[in-house]
Amino acid sequence: MTQPDFDTLVPPTSPLARLDRRDFVRRGVGTGFAAAVLPVMAQTTIKTPVDGLVEGEVTIAVGDFKMPAYRAAPAGRTGLPVVLVVSEIFGVHEHIADVARRFARAGYFAVAPELFVRQGDAGAYGEIAKLIAEVISKVPDGQVMGDLDACVAWARTQGADAARVGVTGFCWGGRITWMYAAHNPAVKAGVAWYGRLVGAPTPQSPTHPVDIAGKLGGPVLGLYGGQDPGIPLETVEKMKAALAGGSAAAKRSEFVVYPDAPHAFHADYRPSYRKEAAEDGWKRALAWFKAHGLA
Repeated sequence: MTQPDFDTLVPPTSPLARLDRRDFVRRGVGTGFAAAVLPVMAQTTIKTPVDGLVEGEVTIAVGDFKMPAYRAAPAGRTGLPVVLVVSEIFGVHEHIADVARRFARAGYFAVAPELFVRQGDAGAYGEIAKLIAEVISKVPDGQVMGDLDACVAWARTQGADAARVGVTGFCWGGRITWMYAAHNPAVKAGVAWYGRLVGAPTPQSPTHPVDIAGKLGGPVLGLYGGQDPGIPLETVEKMKAALAGGSAAAKRSEFVVYPDAPHAFHADYRPSYRKEAAEDGWKRALAWFKAHGLA
């Protein structure tokens, strides 16, 4: 299907009409959008205010590697619970940064790390298939778990409460949410947005959420779309069965399926955005974290 052109998505009366698509391309962590998702739905993209927040790009040490990340937190406050925000395959662009700001405004120390940078620049790819083949498929789960651990350790040095950790992620990051909830015992709860649940083992991803469901240290809320062709509902049922036979946290995990929602229904910058499902999911996410000691 042919994508609508920029002028279709941005009304001539909008200030954005003076910009061309190069102005939307990511120029740093938390800015712009990945080339693969242009043009964006500029008239619906949510912009969370930054007043009262400490926010922007930071660098987090992972051994000798310096990993870029976007951080947002209420200014002048310490002892805040940590929320790790794990991106889609497109990296930490404006939408992911805005999600971090939304958590910051809700009282969290939010960190969104660039988890693909060792393998390549996810924001520079214009073709999704090429991005997956050349970058995403080469990112080892073990590397990601270590990077997220480093984010938690760094947050502690910034005055956050690293004993209270939540994790949330979208698409690729939704899968990682399940995996990290089983990896780090400090995770009190997770919220996985339409993350893949099953798959064949690969050298980079030897296990998948259904394989580690019984080992969850913190319960996960799964938010999924009933019209998502990439995540059939039978895989959700398979995950539910795996959770039912697992740890106490696994048994407390839940799913909410929005029958009419497609994949990426929370992505307010894309045509897949569904306002009602996205807003309901966001309310549930905040309530889930609060119910599990992260407020």
